[in-house]
Amino acid sequence: MASRYILRKQPSNSIREKLSTYDTFTQDLLFGRGITTSKHAEDFFNPAYDDDAYDPFLLVDMEKAVNRIASAVDKKENIAFYTDFDADGISAGALLHDAFTKIGHTKFTNYIPHRDSEGYGFHKKVVDILEEKGVTLIVTADVGITDCETVTYAKAKGVDVIITDHHVPGGTIPEAIAVINPQRLDDFYPSVHLSGSGVAFKLIQALYQHARSEKREWIQNVPEGWEKWLLDLVAIATIADMMPLVEENRSLVHYGLLVLRKSRRPGIGALCKKLRLTQRFLSEDDIGFSIAPRINASSRMGSPETAFELLTTSDTGRAADLVSQLESLNNKRKGQVARVVRELNKKIPEYPEHKVIVVGNPNWNPALLGLAASSLVDMHGKTVCLWGREGTGNIKGSCRGNGEAHIVEMFRAVADKLGQFGGHEHAGGFSVTYDDVHSLPSILEAGFKKVALEKGEEEVLADAELDYGNLQDTHRTLTRFEPFGVGNPKPVFLCRDVHVHSIRQFGKEANHTEIIVAKEGRRENVRAVAFFRQASSFTNEPKIGVTVTIVCTLELSRFAGRTRLELRIVDIV
Repeated sequence: MASRYILRKQPSNSIREKLSTYDTFTQDLLFGRGITTSKHAEDFFNPAYDDDAYDPFLLVDMEKAVNRIASAVDKKENIAFYTDFDADGISAGALLHDAFTKIGHTKFTNYIPHRDSEGYGFHKKVVDILEEKGVTLIVTADVGITDCETVTYAKAKGVDVIITDHHVPGGTIPEAIAVINPQRLDDFYPSVHLSGSGVAFKLIQALYQHARSEKREWIQNVPEGWEKWLLDLVAIATIADMMPLVEENRSLVHYGLLVLRKSRRPGIGALCKKLRLTQRFLSEDDIGFSIAPRINASSRMGSPETAFELLTTSDTGRAADLVSQLESLNNKRKGQVARVVRELNKKIPEYPEHKVIVVGNPNWNPALLGLAASSLVDMHGKTVCLWGREGTGNIKGSCRGNGEAHIVEMFRAVADKLGQFGGHEHAGGFSVTYDDVHSLPSILEAGFKKVALEKGEEEVLADAELDYGNLQDTHRTLTRFEPFGVGNPKPVFLCRDVHVHSIRQFGKEANHTEIIVAKEGRRENVRAVAFFRQASSFTNEPKIGVTVTIVCTLELSRFAGRTRLELRIVDIV
């Protein structure tokens, strides 16, 4: 599907007047984000924790939750924190671990299910395990909103449950002591975009406020506002889970990055040292592309406990050992994903007429298939669905879309042939029975055709033309718009009429593209890079000596201690 890149509509004179305290370039970028008044712009540029953080007691059931937890702390009950095994869930578990350690309540257990042998969800058998350990209260984070049967089972065994989650509820809310989730239909909390760790943070915020108002003895030695030191974990989780960086999330991540840059966690320091990241300059990209993948590799390739311990250990030597383990797991993960992609690239040309690429192998690890599918979408421009077999024996699959069909709607169109499924517009997962797995290509092809949009040339908006001779000032302006992410994407520029000096593939597998370009009449060259893209994948394949327009973002690279501005290629036209 071809794309046509056009400049975004510029603000009207009346809007420019309202934004007149800013230069024209800044006005254009603000307008592209729906910001049309000076007050809105000032709020956007200057996140203020005390002003932007909503009252945690606005969340339904929060008062019930903190009353029950405060009572458990008073009585020194054994509490369990049950969290998901991804970067969001692991961070939430670490956050709860630190918050309860700080108040001196040491009778708690962190439990993270094993991705392969236990699978996603809040499981009855774990209730049995925890109950045998004397646990009387289970608090979930990033999981549990649809696990009504497990909550009922725990209740029958005399174990209280508090659910904190951020996933969309099912038709029935679990009958727990409290169910805290901004996605509840009866909840009118101002922001529905909190991560699982974000919801857990609001729980701690409320618990500490409640304890101070009640003058509980166990909160007396905790400095006012100490919980802000937990925002490093909220930032990691929010970025890793690709939650929109708007409203309260923007403030939480802004301050979370500040905490992360001076975090005293030995695990963060050891991770930065291993990855050659300068901690005081850590960015959202460092989380998304370096830190979060290694946390996720812990559960994809081994045990989530490795990453959890890394985030909670106070032992510098142990932190270094754990980072080495995670790096080994991540390298193993990258190797396995690369092997799957190579194997698939040999098979895919066999199905040129298919709208959806559907391939599977019972020997493939389902935890890695979303990563492989994403690579294949970039390479082939088609929706890709891959399946493998879990350690439990279940057939699970992951899909990544090319934009022509809403993935969940595609699943819904053939729901009678699938087991569980979920996700969102561009990505999703599903399960399927052994009886139907061999028919999966035709099943998903039929679902795709039912919901696919008829698209010709796609129109993509660029924010502005890039001032090639003024990159430093442009980048200085862009830093005011950080942190970037879902809901606040990096501005996309048209860098017109640049001359291609050289082209090369780089990386261990030569799967990244570097192009050195220069503007006519200017001596300086600029490096333009595209990761996991071949030169032939662009709309217009670049050739040495040819003049092109690069669609790009502007990045400050600090790789290997060398700082330079470079273009990150979106497309070449």
